[in-house]
Amino acid sequence: MTQKLDIVIAGGGRVGSQTAELLVDRGNDVTIIERDEDAVDAIAEKWMATVITGDATDPNILEQASIESADVIAALTGDTGLNLAICMAAKELAPGIRTVARIDRASAESYARFVDAVLYPERAGARQAANEIVGSDVQTLADVTSTLDIMDILVEEGAPAAGKQLADVRFPAGTLVISGEDGDRIARPETTLEAGKRYIVAVEPDVVDEVLNLLRG
Repeated sequence: MTQKLDIVIAGGGRVGSQTAELLVDRGNDVTIIERDEDAVDAIAEKWMATVITGDATDPNILEQASIESADVIAALTGDTGLNLAICMAAKELAPGIRTVARIDRASAESYARFVDAVLYPERAGARQAANEIVGSDVQTLADVTSTLDIMDILVEEGAPAAGKQLADVRFPAGTLVISGEDGDRIARPETTLEAGKRYIVAVEPDVVDEVLNLLRG
């Protein structure tokens, strides 16, 4: 089954809010920490996530965001040093939490030792942030157009489409399975969707959930 994650995002600016929208759309629980009240109001109006006003380096604010039970914290403010401090504070309060930090490209190598994943917003924005946060079983590879995602999806054991040939799976309109297992050949009607194998799929945004339900359960 697709794992639902509890995610804390520090920073409700453009990258943070867009990442939160993508993660919520994928069925995750998201809490945003943002100290700018105007940004908090803008996020709250969209009803995309729980929003806490405050400084994410403050242990009391992190505890208010239930950091001890969160799976991931993503520090996505525009300040590299602040993002590192947030991740380190979260790790102190919740040692098993996954940490993701937005880092300037010039300094990424030095900071990669202290967090589980680093992001370069100049090169990759909200979609790449969402991929790093949730892990590797489903990844959006690129924005081909403004309305199309190319996704690398691991088929889950027990999913509705697992073990079936493409010709026998009723994918919604707006879906195209591009590759065979593990990307080594073009998919054909007789291609079998094997559990534990990866497939490249082009998906229109309004049918992403339906496609993931078929392939992930």
